Amino acid sequence: MTNPIPAPGRRAWLAWPVGARVIVRRHLAEGGYSDVLGDLLTVDDDGVEVETRRGPVRVPAADIAIGKLIPPAPPRRGPRRQTE
Repeated sequence: MTNPIPAPGRRAWLAWPVGARVIVRRHLAEGGYSDVLGDLLTVDDDGVEVETRRGPVRVPAADIAIGKLIPPAPPRRGPRRQTE
C-alpha cells in the first residue's frame, strides 16, 4: 500500500482539498518570489489554480517553491459608523 499524502515539501499540494484556503509561494521568471493567496480551484500533477481577490491564478508545478493550507479568511467588517 502506498501513502497518498506526499512528503512535506515534495508536491504537498497534491493532498490539498479543492476549496481549501491556501498560500503558495512561486518562483518568478525575472527572479524572486511572489505569494498567491486564496481558495484552491484545481490541483493536479501540473500545479494548482487559486481563486484570488483579483481572479484565478494558475501556478505551474515547476514554479511552486512552497505552500500550505491556511485558516479561512476572517469575516469582513461592516462600514464604520460616524460618531457625533
